[in-house]
Amino acid sequence: MARRGPGHMAGPLLGLSAWARTALAPLAPAAHHLRLLAELERLEAGEIDRLMVLMPPGSAKSTYVSVLFPAWWLHRRRGNAVIAACHTADLAEHFGRQVRRLVTDHGQALGYGLAPGDRAAGRWSTTDGGTYFATGVRGPLTGRRADLVVIDDPIKSHAEADSAIFRDYTWNWFRSDLVTRLRPGAPIVLVMTRWHPDDLGGRLLEADGGWTVLRLPALAEADDPLGRVLGEPLWPEWEDRAALERKRASVGGRIWSALFQQSPRRDGGSLFPVTRIDVVEVVTEPQSVRAWDLAATADGDGRDPDWTVGLKLGREPSGRFLVLDVVRLRGGPHEVEKAIVATAHQDGRSVPIGLPQDPGQAGKHQVAWLAARLTGHRVVASPETGAKLTRALPVAAQAEAGNLCLLRGAWNRTLLDELRDFPHGRKDDQVDALSRAFSMLADAPPPTQRLHLSIMSR
Repeated sequence: MARRGPGHMAGPLLGLSAWARTALAPLAPAAHHLRLLAELERLEAGEIDRLMVLMPPGSAKSTYVSVLFPAWWLHRRRGNAVIAACHTADLAEHFGRQVRRLVTDHGQALGYGLAPGDRAAGRWSTTDGGTYFATGVRGPLTGRRADLVVIDDPIKSHAEADSAIFRDYTWNWFRSDLVTRLRPGAPIVLVMTRWHPDDLGGRLLEADGGWTVLRLPALAEADDPLGRVLGEPLWPEWEDRAALERKRASVGGRIWSALFQQSPRRDGGSLFPVTRIDVVEVVTEPQSVRAWDLAATADGDGRDPDWTVGLKLGREPSGRFLVLDVVRLRGGPHEVEKAIVATAHQDGRSVPIGLPQDPGQAGKHQVAWLAARLTGHRVVASPETGAKLTRALPVAAQAEAGNLCLLRGAWNRTLLDELRDFPHGRKDDQVDALSRAFSMLADAPPPTQRLHLSIMSR
């Protein structure tokens, strides 16, 4: 939860919506701005401590998050330190200059002013001990501490978004350079337009479930946070649906999906047509197998290791294939072994277990060790042969035919995302496990259906 520092001021204070109306007069916040302001007020109140704001270009998200909010935060949290970061130092200083101007113009309402002699746009102090520091993603943070961090658009172009090197750099900067600057309980606001499934927002959503996400696409989708009907524009007073549809036709599907709908997808298509993969609620569990794709590296120290995945796949008498469960973890060899054994006990001895066997004696030793721990279970071990794409083709063909579905579960999204991105995605561990499970079922005799015939039909 967010920390109320010793400088938190008692007595009547401006609410954020009131401050926005004061600072922007005669303009007034639109509906999506009011929803954003409400989430920012929750952050200041300590109800949440990680807020991700995903909105399209031209929605004025930076005005509210990077300009109005820091000035108001320093009004509510006297003597606090704010760090504001953007994709370049120039943009960060541009926002810093705007915050400074607000403090100069509205110092009486805010209850503080600029410290004498502080003229730098990106580095200044307040008359009551607060500080504001602006930096780029590659900028130095050594010696700085923050009671609030605001990150605004950490990526500036598709060229950066499509670069795995730059995405890794941004991820490591966030985890190693920025987060280590936080004082205890300090909150983070990330406001951005999505560019890529593996951008900073995407990695944070995958790695950390503690984020409150406000995602507002340009054209409303199902379950819209603002209650808009399908296709309704985000800010019709600024850009109506006809203008957005023209823009959509101009920029193309990939850019529209990412920048405007905040739902990025990779270029170049996908082997798995995920729109043809249904999610079902309840089934009678069919003949099934559990196949594993093994990794043995724990998370941490800025690494992004592969996952160990155990995927349970069934085949119904009709011939339909059903993903029943996915176990997914990052851990060392001991944690992986414990997960495999525990999952086997949960599945029961009727479910065969598929394990990949690495080449050489080490691979044989690993499989023998695991098989000994799985006494009473049928263990099928084999080396991986052929390219990942080639191994995935048979089960992808079943998906194309509408013959693959998922049992509803918390793991559905991560599996569908990985299938959607394959073979261009950052991770393919679940695909490898699915390919192995499908191969095991394809090699097994098909389940039989009992025919109930009346005596007159014999």
